[in-house]
Formats: sequence, C-alpha cells, structure tokens
Amino acid sequence: MNRIHIRNARLVNEGKVFDADVLVAYGRIEKIAGSIEGGNASIEIDAQGRWLVPGMIDDQVHFREPGAAHKATMASESRAAVAGGITSFMDMPNTNPATLSVGALQDKKARAAASSVANYGFHFGVSKDNLDVVAGLDPRQVAGVKVFMGASTGDMLVDDPRVLERLFANVPTILLAHCEHTPSILANEARYRERFGDFIPPALHPLIRDADACFRSSSLAVELAKKSGTRLHVLHLTTAKELKLFKPGPLGGKTITAEVCAHHLLFDDTDYASLGNLIKCNPAIKTREDRDALRNALLCDRIDVIGTDHAPHTLAEKQRAYASAPSGLPLVQHAFPALFELVEEGVLPITRLVQKTSHAVADLFAIQDRGYLREGYWADLALVERLAQPRPVSLDPILAHCQWTPFQNHRLRHRVTTTVVSGQLAWHDGSINEGCQGLPLAFSAQRS
Repeated sequence: MNRIHIRNARLVNEGKVFDADVLVAYGRIEKIAGSIEGGNASIEIDAQGRWLVPGMIDDQVHFREPGAAHKATMASESRAAVAGGITSFMDMPNTNPATLSVGALQDKKARAAASSVANYGFHFGVSKDNLDVVAGLDPRQVAGVKVFMGASTGDMLVDDPRVLERLFANVPTILLAHCEHTPSILANEARYRERFGDFIPPALHPLIRDADACFRSSSLAVELAKKSGTRLHVLHLTTAKELKLFKPGPLGGKTITAEVCAHHLLFDDTDYASLGNLIKCNPAIKTREDRDALRNALLCDRIDVIGTDHAPHTLAEKQRAYASAPSGLPLVQHAFPALFELVEEGVLPITRLVQKTSHAVADLFAIQDRGYLREGYWADLALVERLAQPRPVSLDPILAHCQWTPFQNHRLRHRVTTTVVSGQLAWHDGSINEGCQGLPLAFSAQRS
C-alpha cells in the first residue's frame, strides 16, 4: 500500500474542526499533526483547505448481487459509493438467493472480496424457517440481522407474532427492523385502486404507506425489544409520529436506536410532482413537516445514524405505472455531498453530520478501528470541496449501473474530490483507482 500525505486539510473529527496534515502508511493513519515534514510518501495531496472527514459508513444498501445484475453489482455500486465519499457499506439480505444461510453469506463475502473497491459487511436475513440459524450466528461474522416486519418480497416478510417473539428473544446480535404494517398498506392501496386502477398517482404513495402504518409496526418492534431486552435498530424512520418511540441523547447505553436515510432528509411529498416514481421508496417520503422533524431529531440525538438505503432499479422499471413500478432509488454517489447542503443551510453543524455518518455508525455496529480520524485507525477518508458556485449533478458521470439519480436536477455546493479506502486511493480527481480493494469490516462480538 502507498504512503499518502495529505497536507493543508481542514479536519472534522469527534466534535472538533481543526487544520492539520495526515500521513497514511500500511493502510492506517500513521500521524495527524499541524504540519508533517518528510513522511516519505509516494502520493502527496494538497487539500488546499478542503474538509477532510472520515468516509461515510453506509449501514443500509442493496447492491443487488447476487440475482439482479441488470440493476446493480457490487463492482458498479461500490465504485459509485467511493465517488460519493462512502468508504464502507453494509449490504441487505434480500438478494436472490436471499442471505438466509451461512453459505449464502459466505458467497456474498467472496463476491465483495473479488470486486468491491469499498469496505464491506453483510446483514443476515430472517424468514419464518431459519430462526435456529439466526440464533446460532457468530456476531463477528455479520453486520446485523435484518427483519422485514412489513413490505418485503419472497419469504422474508415476518409478521407472525409468535415468530417475532422468538426472534427478538434469541437474536445474538443487533436486530435491524424495516417497520411498516402490511395489512394497513394493503387496505389503503385497495381504496385507491378502486378509484385509479393501476394508474394511482405517485403522489399518493405516502398516503398508501402512511404514518399510521409505520407507527403501528415500529411501536410493535420497540415493544418486543423492551420485553426481550433485544438490541434493536429501527431503519429509515420517515414520520414525526414515530420519533416519540426513541430516546434523545448520546448513543452510549442505548439498546434501542434509530436511523434516517438521506432522501427522507432531502426530499418531501412536494417532490412527487416532478419526480414521481423516481422517488417511490418504502417507507415513503412523506410531508415537509415530517422531514423537518427528522432533521431536528438529529440535533437532539433522538435519531442516531444516517444511511442511504441505496436500492437501484432500471429507469425502464421506474417508468412503469405506479402499481408495477418498483420501490427504491440509487443514492450512494450523491447522498453524502447532498447532505452537506444541510450544513450549508445551517440545519446541521458539520461535526454532527460526521457523527451521524461515521462515528455513530462505527460505534453502533462495533466496527473495529474505523469511523474516526485517529492515529492507528484504518485510513478511510473523504476530502470534500466546497465549490465557489453550485455544480449541476448532471455534469458528472453516473457510476451506478442503473445510470440515473434522483438528484439529476440538483445543483450541489460540495463534491468529493478524493476518497481513501483502507489506506488506498480509491477515487481522486474524477477517476476510480481500479487497483483499490475494499476490506471486510471487522465487528466485535460484544455490541454496546
């Protein structure tokens, strides 16, 4: 691995912003100092005052491999991720085949080792038939266990109360929950189908997958977790109503935590008019009031981390009528720089953004030696430039396999100029380093 010397950077780390140089050697941060002379580096980068932050650790992506190479692969999506400053990802289990066995898990790890330029971890899936396998998992081998308590395909929907109680009581590591109440959603959809048939306007999506459907499921998850003492993490909150289920305050000591996704912070229901099915996702993007409540919940630490839920589909699939258009959108290339808009607008301090995208994710999942700018830690770094003028997203090539982005018409005031993954230059000045190889994330057996 090359020695990399980054000079004249503006570091953001652990609540502080300060000017310093960083020297990377043997994959790790060797030195952080106001000025580093020498260093014998083979790669010298003058940051020119740009932000140097820990790379985003994305706890929720769908890279579609195996089973849907026409939508995405680990190779394509990891390249899009590092171009957007995401240095590590945790992939969801609803692939084809689903990650419901140790063999399927090992297959995905092998695929990532062969093709991913970002660091990687994998969540294990739950069905009504694999609870014994879940109970016997080694927590060091999985990022977490994912349960779809609503809105899943195939055999991964788990809504039987007896199965859920057994799962919550016996899961050996952090349990991640997608919370939507399927019967409520189906009833809402049936009412609109009577009126519109298959051509339901996309703007009705947040009324079909409404706040009550989310709250009914997430409140059940929290209730089960309290009853069983489960380490629960509720994914992609979308409503103000759900926030009361979660305690504000620092992550340490919490056993029930929550995540919000970038698109639920950056879009609201007024955007369906221009984007339609392109922002159709589960759970749905809801009102501006919900969006603002989610933003505020980051400030009081009621929401603990920010992810993407990157879930690409082809443009042709998204252009179908609402009823047959799949849910999900590609986000990893633009989510992190787009989140810097919240810093620019005074919504979030930059230190809080870094906490929610790096520090807290590493702490929540007990990832070893990542998520911070610390000497001895793996060098997972993103150099972010504040532009003199907002730059149209449309000017940049899209690296995601699906070749579209919901940010296409946005103008962003920040861009990632350099990404370092495990001490390797992964993205620099608009180009991917094809020689970069992401590493498996190491998880501690004991999760706080």
